Amino acid sequence: MTNRLFQVEIDDSALPPPTPEIEQERKVAIFDLLEENSFALPARDGRQVPPGPYNLLLAIRERRLVFDITTQDGAKAAEFHLSLGPFRQVVKDYFQICESYFDAVKKLPPSQIEAIDMGRRGIHNEGARVLQERLEGKAEVDTDTSRRLFTLICVLHFGA
Repeated sequence: MTNRLFQVEIDDSALPPPTPEIEQERKVAIFDLLEENSFALPARDGRQVPPGPYNLLLAIRERRLVFDITTQDGAKAAEFHLSLGPFRQVVKDYFQICESYFDAVKKLPPSQIEAIDMGRRGIHNEGARVLQERLEGKAEVDTDTSRRLFTLICVLHFGA
């Protein structure tokens, strides 16, 4: 299948080292993303787009989220920069509820943990929706792919 990512890299060279928890989130998100994803580049400005599968390099540069996309043979397929502004609140909310969730797992009964987890999933879905909106016209991704990419944006955002 050509409409997919075959490799995902995170450029965090300009960021502080991730905590072990953040590093684990990153590994799980990348693993899940590579197991199953849908990622297509639509034709833009009348130009044909090289077919996938694609390598995605995610980075934050000059306070912007960078998607640097190449083909399997290393040819440039696309690069776009998104403002981090639309993500700030949902990332902040997501980190807060994740913190609550991790605290709850240690000391609260399952029913309360489940309620917090439902809220966490809701915020995660909101982040995925924002990402799909921001990618409109640049990249076509399904909801699961968007959710996993949102996790990686959170990981990057954590250090930024």
